[in-house]
This record gives sequence, C-alpha cells and structure tokens, in this order.
Amino acid sequence: MLEVKNLYCGYGRGDILTGLNFTAERGEIICIAGPNGSGKTTLLKAIACLLDYRGNILLDSTELSSLARKDLAKKTALLGQLSQFYFPYSIYETVALGRYAYSDSLFKNLSPVDKTIIEEVLERLELSRERNCLITELSGGQLQRVFLARTLVQDPHLVLLDEPTNHLDLHHQLELLGFLKDWAKEKQKIVASVLHDLNLAYSFADKVILLDKGKTAAAGKPDEVFLGSTLENVYGVDVRNVMRALLRRWS
Repeated sequence: MLEVKNLYCGYGRGDILTGLNFTAERGEIICIAGPNGSGKTTLLKAIACLLDYRGNILLDSTELSSLARKDLAKKTALLGQLSQFYFPYSIYETVALGRYAYSDSLFKNLSPVDKTIIEEVLERLELSRERNCLITELSGGQLQRVFLARTLVQDPHLVLLDEPTNHLDLHHQLELLGFLKDWAKEKQKIVASVLHDLNLAYSFADKVILLDKGKTAAAGKPDEVFLGSTLENVYGVDVRNVMRALLRRWS
C-alpha cells in the first residue's frame, strides 16, 4: 500500500503541496488530475524523493525518504516528461538501463533474470523488432514507449508517470493505458499517473486524486470525484456539459 499523510512540499519559496492525504492499493491505477499549476508534477517528484518533503510517504509501511538510492529504485520508478537531451544508445541498451539498480555496472553482466525481464517488456510494448535502432532516430511516440519500457524493467512496486500519453496518437494512448491497467493488476503494482485528459482518466483510473492549488479537492473512484460541481469549482468551467456538447458532435 502507498500512504501519503499530511504531505507538504515545495521548491524553497513556500509550499506547493499543503496537507495532502490519500492511499493506493496494489493493483490500482491512480490518476492525478487538476489544472496547470495545481501541484501534480510536484507530487510525483515528492513521492520519488526528488524533493524534500514534510509529512509521510509510506510504501508497505516504509518511509521512502529513509531508503538508500538503489533500494529506492527497487521500490519506485519515475517516468517524467520527455527531455530533448539523451544519449545515442540503442533501444535495447536504453531499456537495459532500468536494471542498473540490480547490478554493479551498466550493460555488463546482465543476469538471465535481467534478460528475461527486458525481453518480456520489449515484446509487450512492441519494441523487439527495433531493438538495435538508436533512440536518436525515433519519433516522440516511439521514445515514450522506450522510456516506459526502461521504467517497467526496473520492476518497482510503484510506477510514477508524468503525462505518459504525450506524443502518442489516440490508438497508442488507449493501447498504452490498457497495457498499464492489465500490467498493474497482473503484477500487483501501483501506477500513479498525471493525466490532463479527463476522458482517459475516467476510463482507466481505479482512483482519482483531484488537486486544486496544492490541496486535495477530491479523492476516490472516478464516479465519485468527477461530479459536476467539484470539477466546475476546480477548473472554472462546467466540464460535464462541455464534454457532453463535444460528444454530441460525433452522434
């Protein structure tokens, strides 16, 4: 279980997140939603221990900030938004970096277990055939899948994703989120993902954490959180009626 208790966190000029509380169970997909500037990425960075925080972030009753970096990498993995800077490694080499927490060197001495995990993830994300391609030659959508594969071969208990559907077309968005939902259930992992698209969040999330100005506006199942009044208060627009009006154009 992931437990976030009375969490405060910021960037040195005051707190961005104030008093957050929520839990997540193994096998769940958690969507973190909210307007720009509400603290979504800050929350992911705090859980990944990239920012100092006050309060508690517990995974299976262990305070994450108390762990050594390699031990933390076996517990959590963060896939941030795509950078413009990366090394010209092959797809296989890039994905293999995810096993670094379990070895003493990069690329060398991959164990049979390492190789099996890498092959399984490459296959499931449809990257096997292109394994020798340099990542500098890939599109944004392909890169997103490669870096997700690197995250998954880390085999953490908790996967943190910041806008994982960016750069993906609709088909691959649905495919990716469907894969993550199945993977979380099958492997009994927790996936916490920032999503701006509320339709995708509604369709795939088991639980939604809706943030507003660094506080929890609502938390629970999508049907409980995506109430008209709550969304309107947070986003300043009648989200349900806007969505219905847009969908009527397809009928």
